[in-house]
Amino acid sequence: MALDLSVELIQATVQLEQPLGDGTRTVGTGFLVSDPGPDGKPHVVLVTANHVLKRMPGDTATIGYRVQTADGAWRYDPRPLTIRAAGKELWTHHGTRDVAAITITAPPAFAKAAIPLAWLAGDDTFGKYQLAPGDEMMTLGFPQGLSSNPAGFPILRSGRVASYPLTPASSFPTFLLDFSVFPGNSGGPVYFDDTRRRPEEVGAPQAHFIAGILTQQVELGSENLEIGIVTHAKFVRETVALLDGAAPVSAPAVASAGPAPSTAATAVAADTAAVSR
Repeated sequence: MALDLSVELIQATVQLEQPLGDGTRTVGTGFLVSDPGPDGKPHVVLVTANHVLKRMPGDTATIGYRVQTADGAWRYDPRPLTIRAAGKELWTHHGTRDVAAITITAPPAFAKAAIPLAWLAGDDTFGKYQLAPGDEMMTLGFPQGLSSNPAGFPILRSGRVASYPLTPASSFPTFLLDFSVFPGNSGGPVYFDDTRRRPEEVGAPQAHFIAGILTQQVELGSENLEIGIVTHAKFVRETVALLDGAAPVSAPAVASAGPAPSTAATAVAADTAAVSR
């Protein structure tokens, strides 16, 4: 059976939220990854943007699981998720990028839905599949805390790659996606799924992979330019590796300075801004 990456990722994507005590809540998006771990046993890892967890002041967040009932219907089944112990952060974050990961104990159905770590793009994936500006990618999330239905499934949206060059990720750790970003989108997976595209080598797999994680939006003054900033999946892999005890990754040295960036446009977290219930 052909892989339907959209359905697989929809099942693995969850809403993260925490009440703020004034009738509003802070909301973000996360997705579940199955990490083999150093002991060879699969561990379920929740991946999101680091600022999603940072901006939740309490020790316990809510993760939005979903349960399928006997008649085939679905219902929303939120559960508490401990993110701090006595104020100490329990998640791991990347040293230089806005990526976080935390090992969780998920219900069996969700543990099964966690996507394989191998589906995350590697250093050579973009080049292998000749990704370029104008290519369409898709993303999942909960804009303004909204879901696609009462069962709590994420909303799927799409946009075109809007920047160049895209690689290497060590030099260009983020890329732009032309689509509207709203509070609640932070931490959502961004992926490429094109069954028509294959590398040149015989027997190579079709193009199905997670390209990165949505972390920011671009604003000019107070105006949202409807451009999302995507952090490469390479940094998700590195963050998961930190959970497994790998040495922290240092920021690469800059050999020479490029053109000065515009001071008018600002990268703003695709935020967990408070939204009303």
